[in-house]
Amino acid sequence: MISDFKFWHFFLNQGQLIHNLRHTEMRQINKRLAVILVLGLIVFALPEIWGMNTGSLTPLLAAGMFDGYTLARWTSLVGTLLWGGLYLSFHLYIAAYLYGRIIGIPWKAMIVMQAYVTALLVLEKGLIFGIFAWNGYTMAFSPFSFGPIAATFLENSYLIYFFNQLTLFTSLIIAIQYRFIKNFSRVSPKIILLSLIVIHVISALIVALFSQIPVDEMLRDFMQGGPIL
Repeated sequence: MISDFKFWHFFLNQGQLIHNLRHTEMRQINKRLAVILVLGLIVFALPEIWGMNTGSLTPLLAAGMFDGYTLARWTSLVGTLLWGGLYLSFHLYIAAYLYGRIIGIPWKAMIVMQAYVTALLVLEKGLIFGIFAWNGYTMAFSPFSFGPIAATFLENSYLIYFFNQLTLFTSLIIAIQYRFIKNFSRVSPKIILLSLIVIHVISALIVALFSQIPVDEMLRDFMQGGPIL
């Protein structure tokens, strides 16, 4: 039996999707993945095109270095697209491969699971951009995370960035992954849920570490011919 992978239809019908993955040959998966990747790159590019988080490059414009400023903006956009491509590819393909190899679940089930995970991450980033664009200002923390709350009583920037990685969408992602893996694995559901929580906490710790790297300042110093580090 053959069935089509209707992304939004199955988003609210995960049980039917899991049944189809088990008992049918699903078509148009690659087409849906391509749409997610393209939309993801657009969402990554929009804040750069809008001018968000490029305040460190303003001194170049104020100093009359118009060519340098333009080059810096283009360099920042290209870097953002490259990072976006790596980010999306990791969550879509590498994560699916790792889950499949470690747990022993078919690749097709894992790539479909990660398609929804990646789509939620793209949706989160798009909503954050929309909120910032609507209000006319940005902040370092996601309005959907515990980052703003943590910043009110914590002074350690690393911990604040760590809590900034734990969002409402993280909970939704864990719920989706839990349901998929539970239906394709014989491992105890409690162990699956605990493992997923640990994985996401460790990932948040790692991302928080990289979040403290001053990329904008490094780019500005590079364009001005100063030391990068």
